[in-house]
Amino acid sequence: MRLDWFERTANLIVAGNEKPAIMEGLQDLLRDKVSVGGQAVRGNREKIITILLKTWLTVPDGLEPLRDGGLDLFKRAQRADHLALHWGMVSAVYPFWAGVAGQTGRLLRLQGTAGAAHVQRRVREQYGERDTVSRAARRVLRSFVDWDVLRESGVKGVYEPASPMVVDDRDLAAWLIEAVLVSGVNGPTTLKSLTESTALFPFRLPRLSAGELVGSTKRLDVITHNLDEELVVLKRPLTAQDT
Repeated sequence: MRLDWFERTANLIVAGNEKPAIMEGLQDLLRDKVSVGGQAVRGNREKIITILLKTWLTVPDGLEPLRDGGLDLFKRAQRADHLALHWGMVSAVYPFWAGVAGQTGRLLRLQGTAGAAHVQRRVREQYGERDTVSRAARRVLRSFVDWDVLRESGVKGVYEPASPMVVDDRDLAAWLIEAVLVSGVNGPTTLKSLTESTALFPFRLPRLSAGELVGSTKRLDVITHNLDEELVVLKRPLTAQDT
């Protein structure tokens, strides 16, 4: 899944296009890139379009406020910050992406590199010992390379991190933290742990106070735990009134 495909999808949406026009635009974009000459009803091109639409348009129930907040940020963000927005939405809509990112980030933090075989083994331990899990993890890793957050190390199957993207926009940082919570890879945890989540390994987030976090989004709460710890949790349910 190429980053520029998500960028095109979001651009079509913020331009005010309706779903039929967005689908037509994505068909035009992918016609000479995926399933060239194919007319299958559910070919690879159609499957990719479904993923793109589910990420930014037809999101799962409850994720509309997060999506709308992301699109608002997209409209005013610098082009370089769009990577973080696509990363957050894919993580929230497809938690498997966030799961692979979390395992990759842990290996990078421990040893500076991440071997594809090691990532796949950890992901299988998390999601089940199935070949489909390994294949899906391999595709996600290749997407990380395409998104330029991982790079080939020179050793086959071993990746190095790209330079982290510094997130200066505090509203964007709070939105990313929300997206990670939605993905479920961390669960309720401390603000510091979320800011440093391995599922956000491509990014360097600023230090946020609890007040700044809940001030940026009404969809998060901070709960005092053990006197000196603050846990960040999602408010339930997510509704349009939370935007």
